[in-house]
Amino acid sequence: MADVRALTAAPGGLGEPDEATLVRRLAERSERRDGHPALGDAVWRDLAHPAPGSAGFAAYVADEPVGYLRAVRREGDHVAFDCSMTVDPDHRDDDVPGALLDAGIAHARSHHATHVGFWAFGADVDTDALAVGRGLTVERELWQMRVPLPVGARAAWPDGVVLRAFVPGIDDEAWLVVNNRAFATDPDQGGWTRDVLAQRVAEDWFDPSGFLIADDHGRIAGFCWTKVHPAAPPHEPHALGEIYVIGVNPDDQGRGLGRALTIAGLDHLHGRGIAVGMLFVDAQNAPAVALYRALGFVTTRIDRSYGLALDGGG
Repeated sequence: MADVRALTAAPGGLGEPDEATLVRRLAERSERRDGHPALGDAVWRDLAHPAPGSAGFAAYVADEPVGYLRAVRREGDHVAFDCSMTVDPDHRDDDVPGALLDAGIAHARSHHATHVGFWAFGADVDTDALAVGRGLTVERELWQMRVPLPVGARAAWPDGVVLRAFVPGIDDEAWLVVNNRAFATDPDQGGWTRDVLAQRVAEDWFDPSGFLIADDHGRIAGFCWTKVHPAAPPHEPHALGEIYVIGVNPDDQGRGLGRALTIAGLDHLHGRGIAVGMLFVDAQNAPAVALYRALGFVTTRIDRSYGLALDGGG
C-alpha cells in the first residue's frame, strides 16, 4: 500500500532529498519511459515560488518515493486547484496514482475549493479510468502538434503591418490588453497581469527577438511568442522550437494574421537552427487545427485536463 505524505510541513520537504530534488528524480524516471516531460512549467514555477495554498504530496512504498503530485492553487476569484503527478513506471498499475489523486482532491476540499482539476500528459485509457473513477470528467484536450522546418509557405502581411520584436518595458501594457482580449475565455492565457508577464520575461529561456509583434502603425495587431527547448536526450536528441503563445487582436480577426504570424514564428525558429517546430492547440479550436494541419503539422501527443466541481464547503 502506498503511504502518501504531504511535503509542506517544512521548507525543503521531508528531509533528504529536498522536495525539488525528489520531484526531479521522479520526473526523470517517467521521462525516460514516456519520451516526454512528466510535469508542466506551471508545476516547476510553483515549486520555486509556491502560491498560497499550493502543496506537494509524495507516495512512498517501503519508504522509497515512487510518486509525486503537485496541487497548484489557481489564480482567480474562486478557490481552485490544478493537480499534476509523476509516478515511477513500475508503480503505475498499483494504488499509487489513485492515492496521490485522492490526496490532491482532499487538499482542494480542505481549502474549500469550488473546483479541482487534474492534468495528464500523454493521456490514455488508464488516466481516463483513474479520473472517471473519482468523478472527474474531461474538460479540455490539448494536442501537441509538430512540423519539420522550414515550412513550404510564405507569410503574407496585410497592408501597413510590419513584423518587429517585443520591447520589454515598452510594449508590456499594450501587449497585455491584446493578450487578455484574445484569450478572454482561456483559463491559462487569459487574465494576465504585469506580474505574470514579468515572471515569464524573467525566465532563463526568454528571448525578446523571438517574441514577434505584428505592428499596424504603432498598434499591436497580433503576436507570436516563440520558445526554444534545449536538446534533452534520449527522447529529444535535438533542440525543439515551440510557438509558445500566438494571438490576434479581436479587432484584427479575418486579416490573415494568424497564418502569417505562425509562419513568421516558424521561420524565426528555423533561422536559429531548429529543425522541428511544435505547438499546443485546444482540440476544440477547429480553425486553428485546420490552419496548422494545412502547414504540415501532425498530432504527436494528447494531454487532457479532467475536472470536478466541489461545493466549496470543505
